[in-house]
Amino acid sequence: MLRWWHRWRADRFAVRHPFPDQAWQEARSRLPLIRSLSDVEALRLGQRAWHLLHKKRLSIPEESELDLPSRLGLFAQAGLLTLGWDDADAFDAFANVHEVLLLPDVFRRQANDMDEAGVVHEYQDERVGETWYQGPVVLSLADTMASGDWSGFNVIIHEFAHKLDMGNSQDADGFPPLPADMSATQWHRVFTAVWNDLQDHLERGKSPPIDDYAASHPGECFAVCCEYFFTAPQVLADAYPELYALLEHYFRQSPLERLPNTGLVDSLR
Repeated sequence: MLRWWHRWRADRFAVRHPFPDQAWQEARSRLPLIRSLSDVEALRLGQRAWHLLHKKRLSIPEESELDLPSRLGLFAQAGLLTLGWDDADAFDAFANVHEVLLLPDVFRRQANDMDEAGVVHEYQDERVGETWYQGPVVLSLADTMASGDWSGFNVIIHEFAHKLDMGNSQDADGFPPLPADMSATQWHRVFTAVWNDLQDHLERGKSPPIDDYAASHPGECFAVCCEYFFTAPQVLADAYPELYALLEHYFRQSPLERLPNTGLVDSLR
């Protein structure tokens, strides 16, 4: 019954809001991540992005202009996370997203950390994105426009990965809701091994195989690994093959199969 209701709503939406095919093709041409999809996958993603654009509030700086292809491209990159899931699960996954707030550039927040001696240090933290439970997804517009390629960086995927992570908790803890055919024990074991390896690299003064921001918090580990899974899959698969396979199962996608042969992977190592 619920699946039928979702289908009815989708059909009704399509009639009331005809899909802007020309704008979508322009969005696709601008973004290597989306351009690499098959036509069938791209159409499904485009329709979902169009739906998200209508259902989620997008707040843009007054002095900025963001054309329809750019808006579609933003939500398409968010939707890439759930492309392998059916429509109902994909839409439900972002039920906790109500607004996407774009700020012109990097922004600062007051932060504090406690050191090993128990002393709290306050400082200004510079960020390109942030999100929290039932709050908006906040993105730097400059970094949003710089996302969409195979560089290993994607602030949209990163912040929306936090929203997936918060699907069963008010905090991003690196443990999102899992489908019935996935083991929570296996998830914990694989991510713990990655976490320990990241910490070991840093303790030895070595650069980890992925962005060391992943070693700052379990929730950041999940989000950074999602960035690499979609935008530098070869790097992630080479560094942590068991983790890549785990995310492949979780997302029901194989980004390695879409990776263009451009030599970019070698430059990221």
